[in-house]
Amino acid sequence: MTQPDAHAKARERATVKYGFFVHAGIYVAVMVLLVFINLVTSPQAIWFVWPLIGWGFAVVLHGVRVFLLANKNVVTEKLTERELRRSSAGEIDGEQQ
Repeated sequence: MTQPDAHAKARERATVKYGFFVHAGIYVAVMVLLVFINLVTSPQAIWFVWPLIGWGFAVVLHGVRVFLLANKNVVTEKLTERELRRSSAGEIDGEQQ
């Protein structure tokens, strides 16, 4: 792997991780807001737990994809190879150049 290739790969991984951290940060901020709204408006009925569980599950899946399955995405690799072949053949968005 050449230096530009290694840099591009590292940049891509950093971007994916950054996306996860943004997702997790927004999740925490929204959950704090929902807990506050729930406890101020109707403390007798605790409902904030449902979005906490639902969206939390999505955040966990996102984290698993980013940190545990990062190098095991065969579909992305095949699509990348296909796009590289198309771009080297002069095709962009299904049209010949």
